[in-house]
Amino acid sequence: MVIIGAGIGGLASAALLAARGYPVTVIEKEAWAGGKARSVRVQGSRIDGGPTVFTLRDVFDGIFRSCGAELDSFVTMRRAQVLARHAWDDKATLDLHADPARSEEAIREFAGTASAEGYRKFREESRKIYNSLNDTMMRAPKPATPFSLIWRMGLSNIGDFAGKHPYVSLWKALGDFFPDQRLRQLFARYSTYCGSSPFDAPATLMLVAHVEAMGVWLIDGGIAALADALKRLGEANGTQYRFGQSVEQIETAGGKASGVVLSEGERIAADAVICNADPSAIGNGFFGAQASKAVSATTPANRSLSAFVWYANARTSGFPLQRHNVFFSSDYIREFRDIASGDPPADPTVYVCAQDRDALAEPGRASPPEDRERLQIIVNAPANGDTHTYSAEEIDRCTLAMRASLSRCGLDLEDPLPHQLATPNEFERLWPSTGGALYGRATRGWAASFLRQGSKTKIPGLYCAGGSTHPGAGVPMAALSGQLAANTVMQDLASTRKLHPVVMAGGTSTRSAQTGDMA
Repeated sequence: MVIIGAGIGGLASAALLAARGYPVTVIEKEAWAGGKARSVRVQGSRIDGGPTVFTLRDVFDGIFRSCGAELDSFVTMRRAQVLARHAWDDKATLDLHADPARSEEAIREFAGTASAEGYRKFREESRKIYNSLNDTMMRAPKPATPFSLIWRMGLSNIGDFAGKHPYVSLWKALGDFFPDQRLRQLFARYSTYCGSSPFDAPATLMLVAHVEAMGVWLIDGGIAALADALKRLGEANGTQYRFGQSVEQIETAGGKASGVVLSEGERIAADAVICNADPSAIGNGFFGAQASKAVSATTPANRSLSAFVWYANARTSGFPLQRHNVFFSSDYIREFRDIASGDPPADPTVYVCAQDRDALAEPGRASPPEDRERLQIIVNAPANGDTHTYSAEEIDRCTLAMRASLSRCGLDLEDPLPHQLATPNEFERLWPSTGGALYGRATRGWAASFLRQGSKTKIPGLYCAGGSTHPGAGVPMAALSGQLAANTVMQDLASTRKLHPVVMAGGTSTRSAQTGDMA
């Protein structure tokens, strides 16, 4: 068994398959496990370089227990009491809490009784959507069509499917709950969790509110520590990891995947290959012409968002930061219009993860570090890293716009800012064939979930896993995709062995006389 890529999806697949006794080799071109869940060093400090919000912990509890272990034996975590702090200017701020009653009261004080009542109704709608789609969509193989999903939900529930708002944009649906446009903007941000515009994304994404209500967790060491835990879980059951090595070609024989060829020429035979990369890398021929027929590449027009990300170790002043902070654009429509036109937003929403602040603290009491603190600062951007090289002038302009958004809300950063910067160009280098898109295919319209790549491809024996694959973007979704891929592999191999009871190839390495062609 070969897994290409040690992202969260690949790590989950590897651990689950190894625990069932399958020989598993993971090939990762970078030096670390976790894919986007990486760390970046600035002035000797390790900063979370990828996802920072951890939800749906039960997904990982289930994976670890399936492998005969407990998640708490590998990582230390605690539940956040403050989900996020939001700001629109230096006077308008709002915290959301783990306790929904506290959030409702905070919204009442911030925007009035009508908004608080709207929030209560919104939470109930979010819960209903989550409960309807959790087992039928999120934790199940990708349905081929909406009719397949309706069948899973039960034919008597056709009206219930329509009630999940698949045909209405998130932005439009939120208008039914929140008369205050700032709150509409706050909850519309859930679309960016899967790299999409709230003006295009379906209102089913309201379910994210219920996901957060179920718990946002703080992991010591960040999401990178979770990735390392998954790696160690796989190693405990015999998974072999080979870092700093690249797969140049996915081979096929007899119409099915038969192994991989590494860039230095080594061939590894396998009875199944799971590709934990963006499916576009396969479709665009990054793994050779033979494999390119397995999936369809996402067109640039259908890519999700990329980002400018500053990894900083800096002094801050003014605004009282929490662990998770969002500073909203004063013109939300223009922000996404700029991105759609291929430009970083002139007036961006800015996310700041202050990694040394403790979200267990009471509101307003998340004490700042004595000196510098570790920050991850994100501004959404177009996924054009493969077609446009950002100039120093453009980077400076984007940096000034980021600082202006923070300053408007009362937060000042040390200047000059000690940092490293990642742009869409850097993300394209790390994850080729994406343009730097961080979430796979954009979630646009009612059919988006049915267009996302599933575990199976058109080539038997070749499977997909990761945040660009069903069920979607985000740490728990990537893990679920790895679980789905592992289950599909085991089902297919069991079926094949019943039909053809022969010894299957797996893990045999030879030197290749040729490495095959690259498309």
